[in-house]
Amino acid sequence: MPAIRIQETRSLLSFAYRLLDAVTVGTSLYFSQWLAGQDPSDRTLLVIAVAVLVYFLVTEVTNVYRVEKTRSANVDLALVLSSWLITVLVLAVLAFFSRQGIHFARSSILGWIVLTGAALGFMRMLVHIGMSIGNAAGWTRHKCAIAGLNPLGIQLLQNAKKHPECGLQMVGFFDDRSKDRWLTVAESESQYLGNLDALVELARSGGVETVFITLPMRAEARIRWLLDQLADTTVNAYIVPDFFVFELLHSRWNSIGGLPAVSVFESPLYGVDGWLKRGLDFCLALVGMTLLAPVMLVCALLVRWSSAGPVFFRQKRYGLDGREILVWKFRTMTVCDNGGKVQQASKDDPRVTRIGRLLRRTSLDELPQLLNVLDGSMSLVGPRPHATAHNEHYRKLIRGYMLRHKVRPGITGLAQVKGYRGETETLDKMRKRIEYDHRYIQQWSIWLDFRILLQTLYVVLGQKNAY
Repeated sequence: MPAIRIQETRSLLSFAYRLLDAVTVGTSLYFSQWLAGQDPSDRTLLVIAVAVLVYFLVTEVTNVYRVEKTRSANVDLALVLSSWLITVLVLAVLAFFSRQGIHFARSSILGWIVLTGAALGFMRMLVHIGMSIGNAAGWTRHKCAIAGLNPLGIQLLQNAKKHPECGLQMVGFFDDRSKDRWLTVAESESQYLGNLDALVELARSGGVETVFITLPMRAEARIRWLLDQLADTTVNAYIVPDFFVFELLHSRWNSIGGLPAVSVFESPLYGVDGWLKRGLDFCLALVGMTLLAPVMLVCALLVRWSSAGPVFFRQKRYGLDGREILVWKFRTMTVCDNGGKVQQASKDDPRVTRIGRLLRRTSLDELPQLLNVLDGSMSLVGPRPHATAHNEHYRKLIRGYMLRHKVRPGITGLAQVKGYRGETETLDKMRKRIEYDHRYIQQWSIWLDFRILLQTLYVVLGQKNAY
């Protein structure tokens, strides 16, 4: 069947990617040693084997080899290069403890790192160029029809136009409803070709290869009738469920004893992904605590000198799955609100001390939260935790507010680097923050975490809305 052939092709392409990358890693090391005037040895083979193994483990987490036609060349390149960078960091740690690095010239190691990264990226770009040429020539295009002229069908058509690399040539829409019902959907986009009977005839004549059914789930009778008719043809049939009516937090297909189920509200950090994020959090937080210990000591002394009261302030906030945690901060105010009513800091807030204003402006007051990262109650990147009082207030006003607690809260997050850092004096600002928190959970990846960490440095130095 065609669907099986497509699945086999994708598996073969994934295997080809892995084989090509393994050869690239190995030949790059041999070539780098040759350029450095160093003869290969048994240790060279050992390093190649370990490097390939580590790279494959990293790519399983970053989904480099998951074949997605809608993934752009830039995203593919970023995933490959970030995976190689993580691999290099892991190899550096292994080399430090095993002392194997002394057997290789520094120039050969540096050349290997640069050459492998460049070669991996170049190979990926060649594949994308080849796929683009094939689509432009029509070699991989499939004639498709859409059953259901509705918002979901319109969205499917627009997605096919935005992603020509999918190779989908949409011939038009078919719908049994009267025109006065579907023309108001998107008259300029509509390519109405007839009713569902006309679609069945087109499928039987071989005028279309694939049919996408975008009829609403409540139209079960019509969907069953159409599938019965298409079963007498050779077309590929896909049902596109109208899940867009729900607010999907992180969706994935599951199978329970062969019965399919799709998640609506779920954390993306399950299995290996969760362990990897937690491991990176712990390692980076430990390094950060070590490097920033002198800065934190100075901050503690300044807080103690500036006003009476404790150096640290621990506030009750919601963490993973809505469990209450205590978040560490340097005290920046003359009060320590931690009850049922907590007032957010505002511009020229008289409660903020002189040193506290500097700490808040530079976000140095957040440094003690590295302790929260180490104990597992927080992450380096995630939705910023709010005071318990704020959670109880906004969960009644913003639909889906508590879904942000499906992952560990972070020291920084997507909302903060997008401009929603500091005071949220209006409900609209809080809604936008929650929208970005949800988007972070929906789009989470290790690469996204690295991007947010880098952008945070720019935000802390450039923004002025932290009071």
